[in-house]
Amino acid sequence: MPIFALLVFVVMVSALIDAITRRDDQVRHLPKFAWIIFIVLLPLVGSILWFALGREWGAAPEALSFGDPRRWSKDQEQPAPASRPRDTRTTEQQLADLEREERAAHLEAEIRRRRAAREGGAD
Repeated sequence: MPIFALLVFVVMVSALIDAITRRDDQVRHLPKFAWIIFIVLLPLVGSILWFALGREWGAAPEALSFGDPRRWSKDQEQPAPASRPRDTRTTEQQLADLEREERAAHLEAEIRRRRAAREGGAD
């Protein structure tokens, strides 16, 4: 029995270390904190479920360095997505612009209709 207890302890410690050092985007189904609590409260079941369901299995394990902040960056340094310029106009200004666009579209349609009518009557 002491061997079984030692085995459970080793599995629990390895699951805890793996759960703590894993990035948040590599944890599935529950938040990382919930997995850690689950592993501590139910050592054998929690550890087995962590390895079976909770972690994201990658192609190759990353080199582990507790002090290296680059370890926490997602995959590699990715350029930040370009943000769209923020519209600082008020709602009234936006509505006025939309009304002007509608009026312009209506006038263009009217001009096309009159030209079509004039060209049809001249033939």
